[in-house]
Amino acid sequence: MLRIVSSIVLLLVFAACQPTESPREVSAENESVSWASTQDASTMLFSVDGLSGPEAVRYDPDQDVYFVSNFNGSPSGDANGFISRVSAEGELETLEYMVGTEDHPLHGPRGMFIVDDVLWAADADGLHGFNRLSGAHESFIDFTSFEPGFLNDISQAPNGALYITDTGQGRVYRLMEGEVTIAIEDTLIGNPNGITWDADNERFVLAPWNGTQSFQSFMPGSTELTSVGMSEAGNFDGIEIVGGVPLIASQMDSTLRIIENGEGRPYIHLPGRPADIGIDTQRSRVAVPYVDLDRVDVWEIPE
Repeated sequence: MLRIVSSIVLLLVFAACQPTESPREVSAENESVSWASTQDASTMLFSVDGLSGPEAVRYDPDQDVYFVSNFNGSPSGDANGFISRVSAEGELETLEYMVGTEDHPLHGPRGMFIVDDVLWAADADGLHGFNRLSGAHESFIDFTSFEPGFLNDISQAPNGALYITDTGQGRVYRLMEGEVTIAIEDTLIGNPNGITWDADNERFVLAPWNGTQSFQSFMPGSTELTSVGMSEAGNFDGIEIVGGVPLIASQMDSTLRIIENGEGRPYIHLPGRPADIGIDTQRSRVAVPYVDLDRVDVWEIPE
C-alpha cells in the first residue's frame, strides 16, 4: 500500500479549513471500457487536488463519498495525520474530517475499512475507529505489544473479524472482539501490503510489497497459502476484487494491473506511484492516491 520509508517529509503544508476549489477536470466524459482495453491519463475522469500525502481511499456507498487517508508528513510519530472527506464527483468537502486525539494521536493513516458506522484506519501503533457519519474519534486498538513494523491495510471476514497486514513484519493480524492475534506469518506472503476479501472464493487475497511476485490467498482461520497468480513489476500496494477480477496497484512501474488466468498485465498506466486504491461501487470507478503527488485520480472501470 505504499512506498515504505522511515520518514517522509512533505514540502507543502495545507490549511485546516475546508477548501472551496472545484476538482480539476481532466476528461469531460469517459468512453465505455472493458478489461480487454488499456487505459492511461487520457481516459482519466477527474483528479482531486489539495491533499497532503494521500495513501489510501475508501468509498462509503451509504453516504456516496470517498474517505482519503493523508500522511501529512511522516507516517509515524508526528501526530498530524488526518482523513479527508471527498464527494463522489471529486469535490474536497472537508480536508481534516477525521483526526486523532491527545491520548490517541493519528500519525500517518493508511488502509481503511468500514464496519457499520465505524471507519477503521490503520496507523503506526494500531487501529483508530472513527464515526463515519460525524467524523468523531471513537476508539483505538493498541498493537504495540506486537512491535508492528508497518500496519498497512484492512479487510473483513464474513464472521466479522478484521484482518490487518503488517508490511514491515511480514504478518497478517486478526482482530476479533477486541483481541488481536497473529493470523499469518509466512515468508511466502512477501511482506503483505494490500489485502481484500474475495467473496466468490471465500478467501483473502494479499498483494506482496517485496520478496515475491506471487499473489497468495488464505481462508479465514487457516494458515495454508494458495497462489492466485503471478505478475511482473512489483512493490504491489492496494488490491481490490472487481467482478471477480483482481485489480492491483504496482509502484514499481506505476500501473494498475489485473490478473487473468493466473497472469498479471497492465490495465491503467498511471502518472505516478499508486498507493491503496478505492472502488466506487455505484459508478464502477477506481480512485488512485499518490503519496508523492498530493492528489487522487479517478478512472472508469468495467462493472
